[in-house]
Amino acid sequence: MSLDIDKIKKMGIENTGKIFYNLSYREFFLHETKNNEGAVTALGAFTVDTGIFTGRSPKDKYFVKQSPSEEHIAWGSVNKPITKELFEKLLAKAKKQLSNKDIYIEDVYCGASIKSRKKVRFVTEVAWQAHFVKNMFIRPSENELAGFEPDFTVYNACRCVNEDYKKDGLNSDVFVIFNIEDNIAVIGGTWYGGEMKKGIFSMMNYWLPLEDKLSMHCSANVGTDGDTALFFGLSGTGKTTLSTDPQRKLIGDDEHGWDDEGIFNFEGGCYAKCINLDPKSEPEIYEAIKKDALLENVVVNKEGIVDFADAKKTENTRVSYPIYHIKNHEPSLMAGHPKNIIFLTADAFGILPPVSKLNKEQAMYYFLSGYTAKVAGTERGITEPVATFSACFGEAFLPLHPTDYAKLLGEKIDRHKVNVFLVNTGWSGGVYGVGKRMSIKATRNCINAILDGSINECKYEKLDIFDLYFPVALSGVESVILNPRNTWSDKTEYDAVRVKLAEMFIKNFKRYSEGSYGYAKAGPKLI
Repeated sequence: MSLDIDKIKKMGIENTGKIFYNLSYREFFLHETKNNEGAVTALGAFTVDTGIFTGRSPKDKYFVKQSPSEEHIAWGSVNKPITKELFEKLLAKAKKQLSNKDIYIEDVYCGASIKSRKKVRFVTEVAWQAHFVKNMFIRPSENELAGFEPDFTVYNACRCVNEDYKKDGLNSDVFVIFNIEDNIAVIGGTWYGGEMKKGIFSMMNYWLPLEDKLSMHCSANVGTDGDTALFFGLSGTGKTTLSTDPQRKLIGDDEHGWDDEGIFNFEGGCYAKCINLDPKSEPEIYEAIKKDALLENVVVNKEGIVDFADAKKTENTRVSYPIYHIKNHEPSLMAGHPKNIIFLTADAFGILPPVSKLNKEQAMYYFLSGYTAKVAGTERGITEPVATFSACFGEAFLPLHPTDYAKLLGEKIDRHKVNVFLVNTGWSGGVYGVGKRMSIKATRNCINAILDGSINECKYEKLDIFDLYFPVALSGVESVILNPRNTWSDKTEYDAVRVKLAEMFIKNFKRYSEGSYGYAKAGPKLI
């Protein structure tokens, strides 16, 4: 299928060579190899390097400040303003970069729900980036493509930079800009594929809440009885791993909406972290890395063998693949209202229990806190655990104020009587470097107890200061690790670090406690 040349002209791209429109996977493979964009691995997946950018560039993300969107956006360090004039200048630069050459165009859906989905067009000059889009978004049928008119267009001109960034008052020569009124985004200077994925997620986080629909940074799966579970968490906490369960159908691994009919995936694929990927503990993800999957920044030898343990390029090695590479996925990408919500945190301080049951107020507190911890080695300069608080477990992607999303979540928890749990996938027996990380087996058994309901029949104990209630015993989990204090050889040291972590929570939550929507009393308390 081809795209009408008049539509290309309306987009402002001049003198195009060949236009490669919604190519098949086979065609992408031929283009990627012909263009020398990467290499074929022994697993069958194609692998590429994204250059100096192996992750997103949040400091280079901007929204055009104009009416009426400026009245809804929470301006600050996450959502920085840019003028319409500067946007037009950089958009023209991007279009010039995409002119006078062959280009790739992918038309896709974001959102499995027909009532809530958006039609998005991506324009790029790099075959693997269009391949990434095909993997990550929902692929329209041939009939749907015939009448496709995009709601939003992304111009990815990764090969051009803004040399005038200092004069323009920007952070660097990289730019990722969103014009809500014109329904356009423009990317320049970064090759990282996740910039496209998370850019549209940011837009869904703008559109849906204004329609009283909740947008969420979470994975989701559904059991044979139709019981849906949501897994919220920041990168590295286990969203993809724990939602990929052979006993349950995967709805999606990262981004979802929640409307009056239930849960729906925004995407048609998965974007899993690969560092230290183990086929024994994560077989479903490992088996998904095959032909049509796209690896990013992994280390590969001359024979095409991938060394998943090698982080010389980045800790953030990734693979994207269409969701049907997971055998046990939900084809509709939708399910009913959730029965259980699980907040995942990788607590590198070793303080939080492996699993805690939250009441409604605590659910609001920990959702707004969005806690996890970075550990030594993940970023330059980090030599000990560092607490990270990202509102709603995804503040970097929230154009609106965090309490807008929390309010919607609270209303839905009440309406559908949802159980909420906090699961620590981090450390036990001491801080990072002293204790050890929770085993995937132990965490899965905690999750299983939530999903089969047996955790609701348990006897509970309370963790002092945090007032978190944790089970005394769970099937398949050593009882000693359920109370984190018991795992520390030096109980006095545990008590001191617990106070330290509580102080971090309290300091972070002061941003909300002055308003009427605080829930500060549901968090840690120091006398």
